[in-house]
Amino acid sequence: MTPHAILPTRNEAHGFYGTITICPLRDRRSGEVWALASKLIAIAMHVDSEDEMIGIRDFLDSRMGRHFADDVVGNMTGCNIDSETAISSAICRWQGWRICHRTEREEGIPAGLPYLTGWVQHFAVRAAMADAG
Repeated sequence: MTPHAILPTRNEAHGFYGTITICPLRDRRSGEVWALASKLIAIAMHVDSEDEMIGIRDFLDSRMGRHFADDVVGNMTGCNIDSETAISSAICRWQGWRICHRTEREEGIPAGLPYLTGWVQHFAVRAAMADAG
């Protein structure tokens, strides 16, 4: 796996970045938490392309990224843990969930995929289609 550049947020007010920014429990600046989340997701998913890094960025910038950040913040609040441990815990939880048939019908993400993988791939495909069209 070749490491790819961490892409900066395009949505500082909302999504993962906006949610982390208002969290008083974070132990790093928002940009550092963003970079850490991007890196840890890439490692967990064995990302090996720039398109997948775009998928991570777009996922974190989305409504789903805000939900992911809510899980991270909940981990820091309820478990009194640092940002890295909270992100790693959220990744494990999201990878343990599976995409359901309803999400497959509504979003086109194949049912049965790990939840985080499915959403990141969904955003990677959307970005690739937008570039091609």
